[in-house]
Amino acid sequence: MSKYTDYNFQPFLREAIQKLGFTEPTPIQKEMIPLILKGKSAIGQAHTGTGKTHSFLIPIVERIRQDKQEVQAVIAAPTRELAMQINVELHKLIEETDIQAKLFIGGTDKQRSIDKLKTQPQIVVGTPGRIRDLVNEKALLVHTASILVIDEADLAFDMGFIEDIDQFASQMPETLEMFVFSATVPESLQPFLKKYMESPVHIQMDDKKPVAENLDFYLIPTRSKSRNQKLLEIMEAINPYLAIIFTNTRKQAEYVADFLTTNGYRVGRVHGDLTPRDRKKMMKQIRDLEFQYIVATDLAARGIDIPGVSHVINYELPTDLEFFIHRVGRTARAGNKGLAITIFEPSDEDAIARVENMGIPFQAKDIKNEEIVDMKDRHQRQKRERKEDEIDKIAKARVRKPKKVKPGYKRNMRWEMEKIKKKERRKRSRNR
Repeated sequence: MSKYTDYNFQPFLREAIQKLGFTEPTPIQKEMIPLILKGKSAIGQAHTGTGKTHSFLIPIVERIRQDKQEVQAVIAAPTRELAMQINVELHKLIEETDIQAKLFIGGTDKQRSIDKLKTQPQIVVGTPGRIRDLVNEKALLVHTASILVIDEADLAFDMGFIEDIDQFASQMPETLEMFVFSATVPESLQPFLKKYMESPVHIQMDDKKPVAENLDFYLIPTRSKSRNQKLLEIMEAINPYLAIIFTNTRKQAEYVADFLTTNGYRVGRVHGDLTPRDRKKMMKQIRDLEFQYIVATDLAARGIDIPGVSHVINYELPTDLEFFIHRVGRTARAGNKGLAITIFEPSDEDAIARVENMGIPFQAKDIKNEEIVDMKDRHQRQKRERKEDEIDKIAKARVRKPKKVKPGYKRNMRWEMEKIKKKERRKRSRNR
């Protein structure tokens, strides 16, 4: 199907899709929607920002029996923010219907969640721990559900939630259809997948293009300045609609946010130490565009969809380099342009090279007079340094320490070596 109008969806769903402005399905949607409509278990492997969420929401909504008041589909997401985001998108699709969908996440009153379950919803969205608790309390009845979606499965595994999912999945029907979405499918996830999925279809999107085409990557060196100083220079040179500044730890996020606040910037903060109430308030402020800059940890790279991000700034490279793709995937979404800026020090060279091997085309830049300017490719400097090393070796090999040393012999050796080095440089220059 090349257009959404080609699908034989129910009229309410066609209307909702049209309202969202969707005309053509994305590659992952083209692959996954038919499989979910047919009820064929599948693994959808694609990077962030590829339209994964609607690739399972649209066919699930199409399949819900509105006349059956029981749980028919369970959608598990590893973070509260991601679950909330899925819930928001789901309600856009079902607002003109009698389909009931309920959100259950940690950090909220469990008793209130139980009270909400006097009537069983047809679709459940939530975090694994809270879904497990409600199932164990026999408040949420999942034995009727034929569909289970696990979003960001590799992150769920990293965060230790697969056991929670296993607990409630084991109470679902033997004919359970499972749909797993993940940027990567690590070997450690395989035993769980084999337990519930019999020969699933594995859809893998083209890994050669892990990032949007309309996204530029600038690499800016600290050049003997602190990362904080360089960050300020960058912020003075750009005027983003909304920028996310990524750090590796919650402590670092607070440190950078405090530093920027003392320098007159009003910044949002998104990290795991925020209470559920503070996090909810912060997300509302972000969506109301109260901040031009947000300082965040990698929680925001995978767990939150912040609309309108025009710039991503890597204050430091992520410890797990796979997160680089998730970070930059926050911008250049839905056909918009984006800019990803990475601050780096000489000690980051190895990590930068590995990111380049992931298909990231860095452009060497620097800041001059509050403007971003081109600079020579850093590889040229490295080549020059390597050539100097070679010339040094030639000079050292040719100048021998005299058998009988006299005062000043070291100085004479240095002069001799310098003469050889000059000759060698001239020779190489002529050859060029």
